[in-house]
Amino acid sequence: MKGALTRFRVMAYVVGVFLLLLCVAMVFKYAADMGGAMKVVGPIHGFLYAVYLVIAVDLALKLRWSIKGTVLVLLAGTIPFVSFYAERKVVEKTAQGVPL
Repeated sequence: MKGALTRFRVMAYVVGVFLLLLCVAMVFKYAADMGGAMKVVGPIHGFLYAVYLVIAVDLALKLRWSIKGTVLVLLAGTIPFVSFYAERKVVEKTAQGVPL
Protein backbone atom coordinates (compact mmCIF):
# COMPACT_ATOMS: atom_id res chain seq x y z
CA MET A 1 0.00 0.00 0.00
CA LYS A 2 2.88 2.37 0.74
CA GLY A 3 4.21 1.89 -2.80
CA ALA A 4 0.81 2.72 -4.31
CA LEU A 5 0.58 5.87 -2.19
CA THR A 6 4.09 6.95 -3.19
CA ARG A 7 3.31 6.38 -6.88
CA PHE A 8 0.14 8.43 -6.49
CA ARG A 9 1.96 11.27 -4.75
CA VAL A 10 4.64 11.45 -7.44
CA MET A 11 2.10 11.37 -10.27
CA ALA A 12 -0.12 13.98 -8.60
CA TYR A 13 2.81 16.40 -8.50
CA VAL A 14 4.01 15.55 -12.01
CA VAL A 15 0.52 15.96 -13.49
CA GLY A 16 0.02 19.21 -11.56
CA VAL A 17 3.28 20.67 -12.85
CA PHE A 18 2.56 19.62 -16.44
CA LEU A 19 -0.95 21.07 -16.20
CA LEU A 20 0.54 24.39 -15.16
CA LEU A 21 3.00 24.16 -18.04
CA LEU A 22 0.08 23.43 -20.35
CA CYS A 23 -1.68 26.57 -19.12
CA VAL A 24 1.45 28.63 -19.80
CA ALA A 25 1.74 27.05 -23.24
CA MET A 26 -1.88 27.96 -23.96
CA VAL A 27 -1.18 31.58 -23.05
CA PHE A 28 1.76 31.59 -25.45
CA LYS A 29 -0.35 30.00 -28.16
CA TYR A 30 -3.27 32.40 -27.98
CA ALA A 31 -1.60 35.61 -26.76
CA ALA A 32 1.65 35.46 -28.72
CA ASP A 33 0.67 33.11 -31.57
CA MET A 34 3.42 30.67 -30.51
CA GLY A 35 1.79 27.24 -30.59
CA GLY A 36 4.95 25.13 -30.59
CA ALA A 37 4.90 24.56 -26.84
CA MET A 38 1.34 23.24 -27.02
CA LYS A 39 2.42 20.59 -29.51
CA VAL A 40 4.98 19.31 -27.01
CA VAL A 41 3.37 19.86 -23.60
CA GLY A 42 -0.18 18.86 -24.60
CA PRO A 43 0.52 15.23 -25.51
CA ILE A 44 2.92 14.80 -22.60
CA HIS A 45 0.30 16.03 -20.14
CA GLY A 46 -2.32 13.79 -21.76
CA PHE A 47 -0.14 10.71 -21.39
CA LEU A 48 0.83 11.57 -17.82
CA TYR A 49 -2.81 12.22 -16.90
CA ALA A 50 -3.73 8.75 -18.22
CA VAL A 51 -0.99 7.24 -16.02
CA TYR A 52 -2.30 9.33 -13.09
CA LEU A 53 -5.79 7.89 -13.64
CA VAL A 54 -4.54 4.31 -13.55
CA ILE A 55 -2.47 4.91 -10.42
CA ALA A 56 -5.30 6.76 -8.65
CA VAL A 57 -7.80 3.98 -9.42
CA ASP A 58 -5.30 1.40 -8.17
CA LEU A 59 -4.93 3.33 -4.90
CA ALA A 60 -8.70 3.84 -4.65
CA LEU A 61 -9.30 0.10 -4.96
CA LYS A 62 -6.63 -0.72 -2.39
CA LEU A 63 -7.92 1.83 0.12
CA ARG A 64 -11.61 1.23 -0.67
CA TRP A 65 -12.50 4.81 -1.47
CA SER A 66 -16.07 5.83 -2.19
CA ILE A 67 -17.10 6.46 -5.79
CA LYS A 68 -17.44 10.18 -5.04
CA GLY A 69 -13.98 10.41 -3.49
CA THR A 70 -12.44 8.48 -6.37
CA VAL A 71 -14.08 10.67 -9.03
CA LEU A 72 -13.00 13.85 -7.23
CA VAL A 73 -9.40 12.65 -7.06
CA LEU A 74 -9.50 11.64 -10.72
CA LEU A 75 -10.82 15.07 -11.73
CA ALA A 76 -8.15 16.80 -9.66
CA GLY A 77 -5.67 16.39 -12.50
CA THR A 78 -7.77 18.55 -14.80
CA ILE A 79 -7.89 21.77 -12.78
CA PRO A 80 -4.70 23.76 -12.14
CA PHE A 81 -3.36 23.51 -8.57
CA VAL A 82 -6.10 21.07 -7.47
CA SER A 83 -3.92 17.97 -7.89
CA PHE A 84 -1.56 19.38 -5.25
CA TYR A 85 -4.48 19.88 -2.85
CA ALA A 86 -5.92 16.43 -3.60
CA GLU A 87 -2.53 14.80 -3.00
CA ARG A 88 -2.28 16.46 0.39
CA LYS A 89 -5.82 15.41 1.38
CA VAL A 90 -5.26 11.81 0.25
CA VAL A 91 -2.08 11.59 2.33
CA GLU A 92 -3.83 13.08 5.38
CA LYS A 93 -6.84 10.76 5.12
CA THR A 94 -4.63 7.72 4.51
CA ALA A 95 -2.49 8.54 7.56
CA GLN A 96 -5.65 8.80 9.65
CA GLY A 97 -6.99 5.54 8.22
CA VAL A 98 -10.10 7.26 6.90
CA PRO A 99 -11.30 6.33 3.40
CA LEU A 100 -12.22 9.10 0.95
